[in-house]
Amino acid sequence: MRYWLMKSEPYEFSIEDFLAQPNQTIAWEGVRNYQSRNFMRNQMSVGDSVFFYQSCCKDPGILGIARVSKPAYPDATQFNPASKYFDPKASPHNPRWFNVELTLVQRTRLVPIKELRRYPELQKMRVLQTGNRLSITPVDPAEWQFILTIL
Repeated sequence: MRYWLMKSEPYEFSIEDFLAQPNQTIAWEGVRNYQSRNFMRNQMSVGDSVFFYQSCCKDPGILGIARVSKPAYPDATQFNPASKYFDPKASPHNPRWFNVELTLVQRTRLVPIKELRRYPELQKMRVLQTGNRLSITPVDPAEWQFILTIL
């Protein structure tokens, strides 16, 4: 099993939106960064654990725990001309973008990025590195276990 942190802006998809989904499950669609796509397509497996992180808001941070509940498959939004995620270079025979499905395990207290930065145990965590803008990053097992102790 691997551990991940996946970011979403609350105006796009919030923790409240996650809670409101049928079975609290969502296709993590719309990712248009090759490295993040590759994480989903090549490395994520059913059962992997995910910190749900809200960014681009007043208090960015971790707000929940989810699990990968369906492995990567082509993101349907790339084929829909009406979608803001439409990709004219993609085709059903040659998809460029993939998504996994996530199921919310639990909402947690907000663990703001300011708090995460205070812990020496998390100093190497990718989401805390200067210049990191990836929406999906791996989380080291030791970092995962430490964060569970502060939730």
